[in-house]
Amino acid sequence: MSAEFLYYTWAVLLVLVCAASWMSVIFSLPGNWGVVAAVCLFAFLLPAEESRGITWGTVVVVAVLAAVGELVEFFAGVAGAARQGASRRAMLLAVVGTLVGSVVGAVIGVPIPVAGLILGALAGGAAGAFVGAFVGETWKGRSSEESIAVGTGALVGRLLGTIGKLLIGAVMVVVVAVDAFF
Repeated sequence: MSAEFLYYTWAVLLVLVCAASWMSVIFSLPGNWGVVAAVCLFAFLLPAEESRGITWGTVVVVAVLAAVGELVEFFAGVAGAARQGASRRAMLLAVVGTLVGSVVGAVIGVPIPVAGLILGALAGGAAGAFVGAFVGETWKGRSSEESIAVGTGALVGRLLGTIGKLLIGAVMVVVVAVDAFF
């Protein structure tokens, strides 16, 4: 086998690993950081030569994008609940609800090919954020209307944050693919 064939085989595997890692963001997992780890490993094991390979500049760009994605997700989620006056307890339970809801939603969505898993995890995470925030506010003794408002804010914030992080992750995967193949 030629060195070129091996390189492109590894590059295809890199892009597939990055895409799978990126998709794990839907389950509230740190998938964008998985992309960073895969790119670092690739750059270390297969240093850039002449016109092919992942450069360390790309590693830095991908790491910065991952950090921006985390900030977008965090601030969108918190801002959604905080705009409605959420307590710390409600915000913490919204995070826990997101994790549990993502997994439950994915399991429920499994019977629907491809899109069911993705949409189930996304909807489940948003519903989990709502339930967590609602329970947190109700537990603090707030009225049902106030708890619903905070829960709705957490739901919307979670959706916007996840969508923003997914978009940034998609850019990361494209950057990796371009640097690996062109």
